[in-house]
Amino acid sequence: MNTKIISAFPGTGKSVYFQKNPQKTLDSDSSNWSWTHEGTNRVRHLDFPSNYISHIKENMGRYDVILVSSHAEVREALLDNKIFFYLVYPDSTRKEEFLERYRNRGNPDRFIQLVSDNWDNWMKEVEKPQHGYEFIRMTHGNLEDVIRNIV
Repeated sequence: MNTKIISAFPGTGKSVYFQKNPQKTLDSDSSNWSWTHEGTNRVRHLDFPSNYISHIKENMGRYDVILVSSHAEVREALLDNKIFFYLVYPDSTRKEEFLERYRNRGNPDRFIQLVSDNWDNWMKEVEKPQHGYEFIRMTHGNLEDVIRNIV
């Protein structure tokens, strides 16, 4: 099985795609590997992102699609480990639509503000050409439309 690794921006439809395709898809939310608890405090896991990359590697070949985080450190770790991936991001003109998606799904205000404040910089950052992945800009629709064309 040739597993497709999809690194997708928040709100593109990873969870929805997984819910529709649970037998063929692994939805690997990075927060399960990036955070740990020390007593009652939530702290950054010292092994992140290497522990996350190990999880991805362990599941390659078991699923058609593995959905992963689009955080810069995850993308860098994928590249460092020579794991080809598709980077899926919304077109920069869709900012208000995505902010509304976050509101509708109940994301905290601080998350919505973080995305709003960093939107332009993040869009510029991901469009820098690099080897080791294919960049897919979502001009419309959601992740399901994108995956249908690459799987």
